[in-house]
Amino acid sequence: MVGLLGRTRAQSTRRPSTARHQRGSHEGKHRQGPSNGLRSALSGRSVAGQVFVLQVVIVLLLVVAAVVALVLQVRHDSTQEARNRSLAVAETFANAPGTRAALNAPHPTALLQPSAEAARKASNVDFIVVLNTDAIRYTHPKPDRIGKKFVGTTAPVLAGHSITEQINGTIGQLVQATVPIKAPDGKVVGMVSAGITTENVGGAADRQLPLLLSAAAVALALATASTALVSRRLLRQTHGLGPHEMTRMYEHHDAVLHSVREGVIIVGAEGELLLANDEANRLLDLSADAEGRHVRELGLDPDTSELLGSGRVATDEVHLVGDRLLAINQRPTDLQGGPAGSVATLRDSTELRALSGRAEIARERLKLLYDAGVGIGTSLDVTRTAEELAEVAVPRFADFVTVDLADAVLNGQEPDAGSGLRRTASVGIRKDAPLYPVGEHIGFIPSTPQAHSLRTGEAVVEPDLGGAPGWLAQDLERTTQVVDYGIHSLITVPLRVGPLIMGVVNFWRSEKPDPFDVDDLALAEELVARAAVSIDNARRYTREHTMAVTLQRSLLPRNLPEQSALDLAYRYLPAQAGVGGDWFDVLPLPGARVAVVVGDVVGHGLLAAATMGRLRTAVHNFSALDLPPDELLGLLDELVGRIDQDELPEDSRAAVTGATCLYAVYDPTTRRCTVARAGHPPPAVIRPDGSVEFPDVPAGPPLGLGGLPFETAELDLAEGSRLVLYTDGLVEDRERDIDVGLELLRTALAGADRSPEDTCRAVLDALLPARPNDDIALIVARTHALGADRIATWEVPSEPAAVGEVRASVSRRLAQWGLDEMTFTTELILSELVTNAIRYGNGPIGVRVLLDRTLICEVFDASSTSPHLRYAATTDEGGRGLFLVSQLAERWGTRYTPEGKVIWAEQPLP
Repeated sequence: MVGLLGRTRAQSTRRPSTARHQRGSHEGKHRQGPSNGLRSALSGRSVAGQVFVLQVVIVLLLVVAAVVALVLQVRHDSTQEARNRSLAVAETFANAPGTRAALNAPHPTALLQPSAEAARKASNVDFIVVLNTDAIRYTHPKPDRIGKKFVGTTAPVLAGHSITEQINGTIGQLVQATVPIKAPDGKVVGMVSAGITTENVGGAADRQLPLLLSAAAVALALATASTALVSRRLLRQTHGLGPHEMTRMYEHHDAVLHSVREGVIIVGAEGELLLANDEANRLLDLSADAEGRHVRELGLDPDTSELLGSGRVATDEVHLVGDRLLAINQRPTDLQGGPAGSVATLRDSTELRALSGRAEIARERLKLLYDAGVGIGTSLDVTRTAEELAEVAVPRFADFVTVDLADAVLNGQEPDAGSGLRRTASVGIRKDAPLYPVGEHIGFIPSTPQAHSLRTGEAVVEPDLGGAPGWLAQDLERTTQVVDYGIHSLITVPLRVGPLIMGVVNFWRSEKPDPFDVDDLALAEELVARAAVSIDNARRYTREHTMAVTLQRSLLPRNLPEQSALDLAYRYLPAQAGVGGDWFDVLPLPGARVAVVVGDVVGHGLLAAATMGRLRTAVHNFSALDLPPDELLGLLDELVGRIDQDELPEDSRAAVTGATCLYAVYDPTTRRCTVARAGHPPPAVIRPDGSVEFPDVPAGPPLGLGGLPFETAELDLAEGSRLVLYTDGLVEDRERDIDVGLELLRTALAGADRSPEDTCRAVLDALLPARPNDDIALIVARTHALGADRIATWEVPSEPAAVGEVRASVSRRLAQWGLDEMTFTTELILSELVTNAIRYGNGPIGVRVLLDRTLICEVFDASSTSPHLRYAATTDEGGRGLFLVSQLAERWGTRYTPEGKVIWAEQPLP
């Protein structure tokens, strides 16, 4: 203890001011009250507390040991007393007059029980039991136990010896003594047992225990109070600290004091400098021997010396010390009973102000870069992305920003070296700047900063444009106007992604007086680097989108074929998000019929466009076979299934494509339209009176699912009706359901006396979304009927003589139509076709001649066999008829009907 106090006093002499500061703080703790000191002692964290806890533990252990020993001794003495008393009572009752005689009486219990109970009560034992030699009870305090076996050891007793034992008897844990009852000849004729239960044995000890515990508590309280007094005195002397804590506290306080970025000085009551940390020495430029001297002798300015010497309270008082502006805070040290004096903190506001300005500039630049990351690249349009770059930088970084890109970049291609640039974006604080306007093609001469950036890929800063001859030589008239306008500084940064340079970005300053510097150049490079990635992404998207649109356009019909059955108008609008697989087609069929088809391939991109092209080609091929709509859709379904298998990834079982389709065939001779659809929206029919209906055409599954047949519907269309086919992009959108779209379509289509072109325009005006998410294909077909005066039919008997009659009838009809010059070839064609039908076919046989854009000859029969063109040998008698027909007709072919087949041939009109 003495050593500890000695070390504490030795440490306090090293820095008097610090020691007094620490001592004052600890004395302040003790002035809080004796209870606080006691609690601090009891905490055990100080030397006094440890001594206190140790002494209390020792006293407590001694008291506990004394109580335990006393209790054990009392219990031992009580048990021994119980053994002696039990033995004495048992021997006395065994030797009592009449006990031995009662055993030989006819009813021993009647004689012995009263006397045993009286003796038990008189001797203050719990039981006296008389037994025979078979250990059967004659007496017991509980009468129900009489006549039962005795619990205890009897063998030694029957041998003539007394025994004392502790057992678990019928009335609980007990101490019992058993003695023999002997006859005059020494023979044992019975036994007597007397005992006391354990509960009664310990009663004395239990009655003494509260007194013992009370005495122990008093002793413990006295010991604790005396220990607390000693510990409190020790606590006051050591301030509650151990030697290691005191050393560590001093080292920590000293390290913190001299490492903080604020100056700290402590001045005594007489104005002497007690302590100054390293920062205070630097700020005040104090000498090495400053501590201990009066503050007026430190060479400070009068105002600062007066403040430090006065000890008055000051808050952020600014004083000029040398070339520094110091903010001084000062407080007295004796506010809570501490030593007299004051402590002052010094902060260099000059450096803080400069640091704050740099931090604000850095924050603004980080905010600019963040806004650039969020605001640039919101669309995949090259021009818009360039405009977003300029909008972000004006006016926070530059007063004007222009972006010049190569034409190839605007078209999605990689620019060629040396190609000129086009002004793509221009944003400024005013609109009248004499810079190149947007859209102008610019060729920079080699001396300009822009040309240097394009050539080397490095950014260039021109702090003074008026003194930059290389830039001025670009266009003397325009550059002079720019300088006269007030634009004085320029940064040119190449738009570069890897080795690819797409253009340059120019940052101009006019209103901001400070020219661009190196820090601004780094920010401009970072800003442009972020924008260059977005512009390159937009360029790549433009290239891919252009390629996909070009492919898609090449796969769609460029011109509709000539035919007389339908007046057609169509619209095709690709989605802005990317090309899709919507398609349509118009296919002339034999017999003046026309097929109209519209379809939609699932998905977007090149795969959807390529699949659409394959399906359109397949429809062309299948329509050449003149198949019914349901059979044609069945073949398309198989084709899409095969495409799915070809495109199926190895680790997937799901189909990768799918399509919907609607196929309609209109016959102007019957005004009947046969329609089948595969998962496609239903067609709309506008009647001549302007009413609109959606015919009930069986939907059928989408193409590619397989397994289910397709069904057809027959529509009778009056002449002048309009058949409307479309894809789901027209009626379905993210913001509306397809049922709502169909009702809007019904409303837009309603109305009579509108051409197909006007109908298309009205539909798109009503339903076209601002930004289509899917392709839209729309085709409107107004029907025409082939008049009866342009149709001629004949029934032909199945005999060779009928051929001549047919030729004559056809000749007369051609004369009525003014086609006399076609008579010979037509007669020859019909002769061959009718002859083949009579010879190889089955009746009935019919002939039909149609006058449309061509002259069409058709021969019907009930046979399903198809003729084939072949080359006849010189020795063959037949086989030259179809060859002759193929040479005379422009086209010919066979189509099948439910009743048989039709062989047809077309001839161009003169």
